[in-house]
Amino acid sequence: MGTSLPLHISRTVPDEPTTPYKQYVYAYPHQKAYRLGADRPLLTDVWAGERLDSLSLYVHVPFCEMRCGFCNLFTRTGAPEEVTRDFLSTLERQAAVTREALEANGTPRFTLAAFGGGTPTYLTADELVRLCDICENVMGADLKGVPWSVETSPATATADRIAVLAERGATRLSIGVQSFVDEEARAAIRPQKRSEVDAALSRLKEAAFPILNIDLIYGIDGQTEQSFQVSLDAALSWEPEEIYLYPLYVRPLTGLMARHDTADESWDEQRLRLYRFGRDHLLAAGYRQTSMRVFSRVGSAAVDSADDSNISEYNQQAGMVGLGVGARSFTTDLHYTTDYAVAVPEVRRIIDDYIATPTEEFRRAQWSFRMDDDERRRMFVLSMLLEADGLRVDRYRNLFGSLPQDDFPAQFALVVERGWLEQDGGLLRLTPEGMAWADAIGPLFFSARVNQAMTSYQER
Repeated sequence: MGTSLPLHISRTVPDEPTTPYKQYVYAYPHQKAYRLGADRPLLTDVWAGERLDSLSLYVHVPFCEMRCGFCNLFTRTGAPEEVTRDFLSTLERQAAVTREALEANGTPRFTLAAFGGGTPTYLTADELVRLCDICENVMGADLKGVPWSVETSPATATADRIAVLAERGATRLSIGVQSFVDEEARAAIRPQKRSEVDAALSRLKEAAFPILNIDLIYGIDGQTEQSFQVSLDAALSWEPEEIYLYPLYVRPLTGLMARHDTADESWDEQRLRLYRFGRDHLLAAGYRQTSMRVFSRVGSAAVDSADDSNISEYNQQAGMVGLGVGARSFTTDLHYTTDYAVAVPEVRRIIDDYIATPTEEFRRAQWSFRMDDDERRRMFVLSMLLEADGLRVDRYRNLFGSLPQDDFPAQFALVVERGWLEQDGGLLRLTPEGMAWADAIGPLFFSARVNQAMTSYQER
């Protein structure tokens, strides 16, 4: 491997990983690195010069019927009808000025869409109709013509809501089950019953969406291989096109924080053991692993259309347009969003502030992170290396004019030394054990600038 570093790459030496579960890298940089600056550029300027012919649309719906013990997402529980109504009205105002900013630079075309949260299906069927209307009539997204993903839950996957999503063309429904074992669900502070989960899955299967995804969590207190297999086999019985396996994380200001010792080394051992068990079980059942968390059924739409089936967990290249409080947008030079928090009072305040935001303010980027050449290289490495297909050296060189091993020699030397990386010609790919440690490998590539910003972030 090369040892020389281009001058535009910051020289950072990563700390040796001590836990496999350092940081879930679903987007880089993390939202905690964003800041509200004095310079709030106009969206017309932010999107100037950007490609507009292959945009992704993400809508964040910050509402849930309950807050699970592990949840640190930006979401409010039990929002009354007037709040969801006013949220949609504000979303429509934000969409209108966002569309204007895009059209000032050309003709925008959306090729992917996703509703996330929160739980988008917390909205009523009529509200989901209105949300779809905003995306189509205001933003100009053809929901029936593009891959389109929606997150749901057992309690909100009702027949009327599912009917709206099916009629409007949703191609992927992701349901957060987490565990089919009632005792484990309670241990994760997720009050649900197996009968409710099965009823919701029955409705989703009947609607015949091209892709059904089931989320499961491992590392719950008291969970064993035997109890995890109950959930794995229950999920497999529904023949979903995708199954996501998430390690349990306990973050500040969450319900589990007060009752869980995050420094307990046996917890790491439990999670690694359950991960390997779950991985092997799904591989034997005919699924293909596409990242640490994602398993797709071979021969299904999830594999056949893997490049365009949904906004994947690492798909954050330039061209993402976010709507709704908590949604992020990505351009080549700027990542921007709204305010963000986890604590209940702060979340409610931010949602109220969003609803009260004058339309003119939506014409400017608020909380943001300015990208540079160094950060773009890091983001690209993370978006490729953490996927099973790996990082193609020629793609990196074509984009940046250098080799990833030369730009990040300490990082690549460390992962090679630990047996986490293999090189096959011009492909850098995580080994099976490297994939198990993906949440430790990702943070190795964070810049000093991002680490400092995240460290100084005040949890709210």
